[in-house]
Amino acid sequence: MLKQRVITAIVLLAILLPALFWPTPAPFIVVTLVLIAAGAWEWGRLNGLQPAGAVASGIVCLALCAASWQAGLLDRRLPLLWTVAGGAWVLAGAWLLRAGVAGWPHIPRALRLAFGVLALWLAWLGVAQAKMIGVNFLLSVLVLVWVADIFAYFAGRAFGLKFTKGKLAPTISPGKSWEGVWGGMAGVVVLAIAWTLADRSLAAQVPSLYSRLAAHGWWLLVLGALFLAAMSVVGDLTESLVKRSAGMKDSSQLLPGHGGVLDRVDALLPTLPLAMMLATIAS
Repeated sequence: MLKQRVITAIVLLAILLPALFWPTPAPFIVVTLVLIAAGAWEWGRLNGLQPAGAVASGIVCLALCAASWQAGLLDRRLPLLWTVAGGAWVLAGAWLLRAGVAGWPHIPRALRLAFGVLALWLAWLGVAQAKMIGVNFLLSVLVLVWVADIFAYFAGRAFGLKFTKGKLAPTISPGKSWEGVWGGMAGVVVLAIAWTLADRSLAAQVPSLYSRLAAHGWWLLVLGALFLAAMSVVGDLTESLVKRSAGMKDSSQLLPGHGGVLDRVDALLPTLPLAMMLATIAS
């Protein structure tokens, strides 16, 4: 398993890193478009579609993203879209986690499918716009999710259930603890402050998300970092809820040793639109 994970990670990095640092954004946008379409295919499978239906979900998502690119949305400021998307994620995430695994099947399948495809489209649009802004901005959003996950893991291992009596969401993801969430949030705040100071020290030409927030006050930087860290947990738990409802451990086996695309991007689904919302507010 470890060997598979390493090989898959090396292959993904060999594709993503050159695309990320390519002089033009098109290669990175195309790579992420393929990944998001694969995620939509997985979403169809998780929601009970037959193979042809799952493929159709991927095609619909692909077409929606391609149409957005063709329409020039990647170059436009979309404050209303990001505000509505961010608000929808906060409300929908809270409702879904409250309803739990048992509540998911009671939602009409057409609505579940639409929710997933739209969430994936928004995430792709967010990551594409972030790349158009600049690599420093894009990485500041992506690394936030990775740091939150890493710090949550180690904090959960070291301090899980030592300060609280109950787990975070035992019926959805039994391994997660409140201590892990707090550790992830602490790591993200440290990251945001350090990145902002590095931007200022190096006189970064393209400000990171953190620098944009800090320009309006350190309090906004801290609140924004905490908010995004919390919503990354919501994204993770939402996918876990759907997988548990479907009786599946992984969204697919497209990425040997890592599961599926959704398993790797679940925390980014709410974080990317919300990051774009905060960047729009702070611009």
